[in-house]
Amino acid sequence: MDTHAHIFGSQDEYPLSPHRGYTPVEAQLDTLLEMHATLGVDRLVLTQPSVYGTDNSAMLDAIAKYPDRIRGVIAVGPEVTDKELEDFHATGIRGIRVNLVDKGGMPFASIKEFCRFAERLKPFGWHLELLIHVHEFPDIRDTLGKLPVDISVGHLGYMKTSESINHPGFQDFLNLVRDGHCWVKLTGTYRITTSDRTPYLDVTPTAQALIEANQDRLIWGTDWPHVATYGFMPNDADLVDHILDWTTNTAIHQKIFVDNSVSLFGF
Repeated sequence: MDTHAHIFGSQDEYPLSPHRGYTPVEAQLDTLLEMHATLGVDRLVLTQPSVYGTDNSAMLDAIAKYPDRIRGVIAVGPEVTDKELEDFHATGIRGIRVNLVDKGGMPFASIKEFCRFAERLKPFGWHLELLIHVHEFPDIRDTLGKLPVDISVGHLGYMKTSESINHPGFQDFLNLVRDGHCWVKLTGTYRITTSDRTPYLDVTPTAQALIEANQDRLIWGTDWPHVATYGFMPNDADLVDHILDWTTNTAIHQKIFVDNSVSLFGF
C-alpha cells in the first residue's frame, strides 16, 4: 500500500493557493495508478499537498472514483464543523495533515494551536500527520506524546543524514516511536540523503534505527510525484528496492508494505 502520494490536476479545475511554496506540474491520478500497476501496489492513501491549502477537492474527487481503493489525509482549519468532519470520514478520510516545514497554504501555525483542535478527531479514530524536522522539534516525546490522537511523521523524521542518529532530538524521537502512538512514513529518502544518486546508502542507519525501535509503526509510501525535487529524479522501483535492503526479514517487509498501513488507515 502506498500511504503517501499527491495528485495535481489542471489549475483551471483545481486552483493553487496563492500562499504556496512551489508550483507543481500536473500529476494525474491515472498516471500514479499506472506506476502502481508496475510496482504491484493496489491501495493508496493520498496526502493533501500544501499548494492546495485547505481545498481538498482534487483528493476527494479521486477518492470518489475508487472509494474501495483510496483513503485520504486532508488539511482543514479549526473552523471546520463537526458535520463536515463526519462527511469527510464517510468519504474515506482518515487523518489531518499539519505541515510545519513547507507550510504553503496550510493552517495551524503550531502544534500548540493544533492541540486545542485534536480532541475533535478522537471520535473518528483519525490521526495527525506531521511534517517536521524531528531533531529540531523541542521536547518531541513529551509534547507529541500528550496528544489525544496517534501521529504520523513523514520522511523518516526528516533529519538529514549529515546529522548523526545519536543526535539527542532523534533519540527522543525514537523513544516516541517506541511508545507506540507515533507512526513513521518511510518516504522521501532522497529528501534526507547527502547522496545525489540512488542507492542512498547513508539513509540505511536511520531506517534500521527506526525498524529496531518499533517495526509495528512503520509504513511505506512513494511520495509521488516527488515535488520540489531538483536535480536527479529517482526511479520509484529503485526506492522500493532500497527499502528491501534495510532488512531481509520478510515478516517485517509484510508489516511495512501492508499490515501496518491497513491498521492505521482502516482498509
